[in-house]
Amino acid sequence: MALTCYVLIIFLSLILVSTARPIYPLPSKISHGSKQPLQTSRPYNIAHRGSNGEIPEETAAAYKRAIEEGVDFIEADILSSKDGVLICFHDVTLDDTTDIAEHKEFANRKRTYDVQGVNTTGFFTVDFTFEELKTLRVKQRYLFRDQQYNGKFSIISFEDFISIALDAPRVVGIYPEIKNPVLINQHVKWSDGKRFEDKFVGTLKKYGYNGSYMSKDWLKQPIFIQSFAPTSLVYISNLTDSPKIFLIDDVTIPTQDTNQSYWEITSDAYLDYIKDYVVGIGPWKDTVVPVVNNYLQASTDLVAKAHSHDLQVHPYTYRNEDSFLHYNFHQDPYEEYDYWINTVGVDGLFTDFPGSLHNFQEWTSPLSKDECASKLLHKIALLTASYKN
Repeated sequence: MALTCYVLIIFLSLILVSTARPIYPLPSKISHGSKQPLQTSRPYNIAHRGSNGEIPEETAAAYKRAIEEGVDFIEADILSSKDGVLICFHDVTLDDTTDIAEHKEFANRKRTYDVQGVNTTGFFTVDFTFEELKTLRVKQRYLFRDQQYNGKFSIISFEDFISIALDAPRVVGIYPEIKNPVLINQHVKWSDGKRFEDKFVGTLKKYGYNGSYMSKDWLKQPIFIQSFAPTSLVYISNLTDSPKIFLIDDVTIPTQDTNQSYWEITSDAYLDYIKDYVVGIGPWKDTVVPVVNNYLQASTDLVAKAHSHDLQVHPYTYRNEDSFLHYNFHQDPYEEYDYWINTVGVDGLFTDFPGSLHNFQEWTSPLSKDECASKLLHKIALLTASYKN
């Protein structure tokens, strides 16, 4: 009897090996219907430029690390190369986060341009083709962060970024920013007469991103489109119904395209106007709760005001290091998350350390039973999917 069972086990093993089908299909082969859905019961964990507290910002490795850490959305700043390829990069100049200084062949590319009213000198992305940009290597922005990955990763395209999200083993949203549209539209010209915003939305549509907030299409491929430029957000409202977020800077910095003050764009009248085009605002956190000598002051009414206009609030940026934590939090990033989620009541957080935020939320507000059941069903679906057909 024992011999018979042994032979049967060997026979079944050979059959399984011969099928050459993995128990867990490759991410890019999993249909959206079988992916674990986006959680919507707690504030969104938004990986600011990827998990850039660990790995240089806006790189494929930083985004993949954020997905591994349980993030809800990966965020990217979208700029353009000279030849009109949309790229993931934060600064309009390459100086601070690439090895451009080591590339002597580009020494004559340094320029001075007006950037939001300030004469800025450096190596601008708009003066390099995408092929040239790919020869550069990215480095960590802050010296007090891990430097071991410097020089290992290249600049990626907007399409590369989208593919990383779509190939994730669960539903992961994207949160791209229309970055510095005034500068891009001044220096980059597309042959078909389109502008930066057209190319941006066209790329999203190419990959199936559409649908209003919480619609079936949106839940399948979640997205928030963000920008500091209100005219860009209004313009693309005629191109896509995907949800949009109006970013808000420090109280001293006017909008880059309409030159409006912080006080104007946070007034009830303006929030009433902009809510027809956006589903929320993304303010710098120190504009929500002012800071003096690194201590928090009394909170403003910005969150309550936004909520009264049915607008979400996704502040930026949360960072673990002591140099970024206000004294009130005793060098404990979890205290900061607790304050902003449970006292201020925000709806999403941009963080450089999405793994920390994910851990905090798992400890303090685990997913509901329904969402846990959905996770279990997802695992069962993956196990059975490999045996279909």
